[in-house]
Amino acid sequence: MKFSANLGFLWNDRPLPEAIGLAAKAGFHAVEFHWPYEEDRAAVAAALAETGLPALGLNTLRGDVAAGQNGLAALPGHEVAARDAIDLALDWAVALDIANIHVMGGFARGVEAETVFADNLLYAATVAARAGKTIVIEPLNRHDAPGYCIETTREAMAMIGRVGADNLKLMFDVYHVQRSEGDVITRLEALLPHVGHVQFAQSPHRGGPDQAGELNFDFIFAAIKRLGWGAPLGAEYKCPDGVEASLAWLSKKA
Repeated sequence: MKFSANLGFLWNDRPLPEAIGLAAKAGFHAVEFHWPYEEDRAAVAAALAETGLPALGLNTLRGDVAAGQNGLAALPGHEVAARDAIDLALDWAVALDIANIHVMGGFARGVEAETVFADNLLYAATVAARAGKTIVIEPLNRHDAPGYCIETTREAMAMIGRVGADNLKLMFDVYHVQRSEGDVITRLEALLPHVGHVQFAQSPHRGGPDQAGELNFDFIFAAIKRLGWGAPLGAEYKCPDGVEASLAWLSKKA
């Protein structure tokens, strides 16, 4: 199997070009970003070229984090800022050959928020299609992100169906799905045709896949392989004892 280092979690105390090099040295097959926008883009591009690692994804800006924002695309009254964030992410995705753009909706629920989110996602999917990029949306679990615009795969799929764009996909994060819904394998089997990217962490503490918890990752990884998913899986987990100390699982799986 192939794995992608999510550099929003792994080596997130290092400059992004250095983190890319460390991911390659550790044996990851790809990398993905959260919000790389303050980094030197030329240096990031050089690190990707030097290591040969593809970049699989990045997120749109969260907005005013100090004020509690975690995405803009579902917030009524923030349409201009939301589309600016989409345009910025697309600019980086084109420059660095990044496959997926995760459009973050933010903390907003209800009919008006759903309408705003759908309109902004249609915009995102339209401009991304011209560049050959995929838009993904991710349900965030109600424990970690109460009030986020989509909390379950059912809500995400309803939004994908509403927008109706071929390049709008589901980000299937095993951790979030387990925390919100459970029944991970059955949901993955049903939803895989609509999935743009898969991420994982142990539940409920969001540790590495070899840590004790609710999930059996030997079984999950075997099921994903059986289902024919060949793209790198995104390792997006917490490692309080340091990244290197958390990587025993990778040498066994890679």
